[in-house]
Amino acid sequence: MAKKKLKIGILFGGKSAEHEISIISARNIIKSLNKDKYQIFPIKIDRNGKFNLNSLKKVDVIFPVLHGPFGEDGSMQGLLKILNIPFVGPSVLGSAVSMDKDVTKRLLKDAGILIGKFITLKVGEKISFEKVKKTLGLPVFIKPANMGSSVGISKVQNEKEWAKAIKAAFLYDSKIVIEENINGQEIECSVLGNEKPIASIPGEIVPIDDFYSYKAKYIRKNGAELLIPARLSKDIIKKVQDIAIKVFKALNCEGMGRVDFFVKKNGKIFVNEINTIPGFTAISMYPKLWKASGLPLSKLLDKLVDLAIERFKKESKLRTAVK
Repeated sequence: MAKKKLKIGILFGGKSAEHEISIISARNIIKSLNKDKYQIFPIKIDRNGKFNLNSLKKVDVIFPVLHGPFGEDGSMQGLLKILNIPFVGPSVLGSAVSMDKDVTKRLLKDAGILIGKFITLKVGEKISFEKVKKTLGLPVFIKPANMGSSVGISKVQNEKEWAKAIKAAFLYDSKIVIEENINGQEIECSVLGNEKPIASIPGEIVPIDDFYSYKAKYIRKNGAELLIPARLSKDIIKKVQDIAIKVFKALNCEGMGRVDFFVKKNGKIFVNEINTIPGFTAISMYPKLWKASGLPLSKLLDKLVDLAIERFKKESKLRTAVK
């Protein structure tokens, strides 16, 4: 008798500036899932956030492939928890704190993890260009606090670019972060697991432009060179992997995450951010790094689904009433 297939819902699209990337990632996941093991249900969320809520209840597990707000920030994870459906990736807390660059940085600092200097600015708050220049130096990066895929990010070299960059970041969020520029290799490391996460071989991004922009990531062919493994010594590779796991745990992450670093020539390793629903496009680093580490995409997806079910079963044993 044939084994019953697991019903897996692929949740994609969404009310986010990263809508298109989500569609590409979902397409690649659907293509790579083992059809002998899974019955696949694509569930698209339109740009207004509309989708068939009942479709969630038909499946055994949900794979949220939602990048950015309303999908990666804990909101969808909260809904899935209320509906009592297992889902891939971090839960509500891990998703929320990892999405917010300001909160992420403060938690990492508290955990003794090296990060760059930064300033947080909320809507209505003002800060002079001169103060930023004095505190962080130049150039600086201005980013929406809750956005990914380099959306709304500007590199500011002078006062002329300042106001325009602030305005651009505030288009996407009511809180922005201003970060010091760190000259170093751009390194990415994939993490996989729940209580005992493991780290992949690190990779390196060599941008053709000033920085690894949205256009370089997804639109322009050869917008950046991706080097796997990264050009690092064995000692630094081990340190990057150890820090990636430390970041993953400090931010209460589960399932998956891609940690991004800057490694300076003097060997200092700075954490930039973590992405809890990393891209799964054909050129995305998260699956590419696991493939280079001996875990091809179909097996990686199996593992992520298993981790989701494992966590759900563990949480289901927790008491919900006082006895």
